[in-house]
Amino acid sequence: MSNNEKEPLFSAKNMKYLTAPFGKNNPVIVQILGICSSLAVTVQLKPAIVMALSVTVVTAFSNLVMSLLRKGIPSRIRIIVQLVVIAALVILVDQILKAYVYDVSKQLSVYVGLIITNCIIMGRVEAFALGNKPWASFLDGIGNGLGYGAILVTIAFIRELLGSGSLLGFRVIPESWYITNGGFYSNMGLMLFPPMALIIVGCIIWIHRSYNKDLQEK
Repeated sequence: MSNNEKEPLFSAKNMKYLTAPFGKNNPVIVQILGICSSLAVTVQLKPAIVMALSVTVVTAFSNLVMSLLRKGIPSRIRIIVQLVVIAALVILVDQILKAYVYDVSKQLSVYVGLIITNCIIMGRVEAFALGNKPWASFLDGIGNGLGYGAILVTIAFIRELLGSGSLLGFRVIPESWYITNGGFYSNMGLMLFPPMALIIVGCIIWIHRSYNKDLQEK
């Protein structure tokens, strides 16, 4: 490719930035980042989805903004600038959630504010956005946000289904199946406790590394 020829927006290289976090570079199960959220907001599927989308928006746009500003920020204050940019985006997301999904915003409570300190966001800004072009940084932010979200939603799906017998608040397991109604089934109450989220993350990591031998420690 010549210097004057522009790289396509969705070239193979750019698409790799978007898709890699779903597989061998997942921020949660490979880099072991953002684990706290898997314990805190995955009892139900709806808050997990909202949290996943919120982190994706903040990661994508913080990457974009910091990539645009990267050449004009003195290295000695770069962390301060990163925090200001991320905090502004988090406040914006928090206000939108309160305006349109207030019930979920109350469920997420302080965890939306804690997105500011999410190590995935800080890590991608520091490791990628400060050294790459805006479009690539934006795609990297979306990819890592959605990669994080995929794990969050998976955990919430399992916990809500087995712990409450519902998904998104709708009854999935029929009432007639429950022991109290003469059936054979009972909800797994342990799924509603934080340690079970950690156990599910561990199982996902085990399954993932079983299929990706190169990630296994020698």
